[in-house]
Amino acid sequence: MTEAKPTRVKSRGRIFPEIQWTEEQLAQWRSEREEFYQRSLPIFDQVKTEFMETHYNWFVAVEPDSGEYFIDKDSAVASSQCRAKHPGKIPHIFRINETGVCGKI
Repeated sequence: MTEAKPTRVKSRGRIFPEIQWTEEQLAQWRSEREEFYQRSLPIFDQVKTEFMETHYNWFVAVEPDSGEYFIDKDSAVASSQCRAKHPGKIPHIFRINETGVCGKI
């Protein structure tokens, strides 16, 4: 007896339409992200030197307006701690290592 082959559903593409930004909007978004990063970086540099030996490869969520930071092994936990203390603010996530980068290429 032959087995019935499962039928595959074709992907219909993205659920949400792509955001269509003008070059000016994209440039503004990039400059805002860079400015946010530059405000967060001095706080991270201070934390990095302080916790490099004891918390290597942990995550730090930095809220640059208040100058506070939250450290945890999990980036989601550090981010949620920051958002609980500062609702409506988005933290910048760094990893406590030599570069501060969270992912791999």
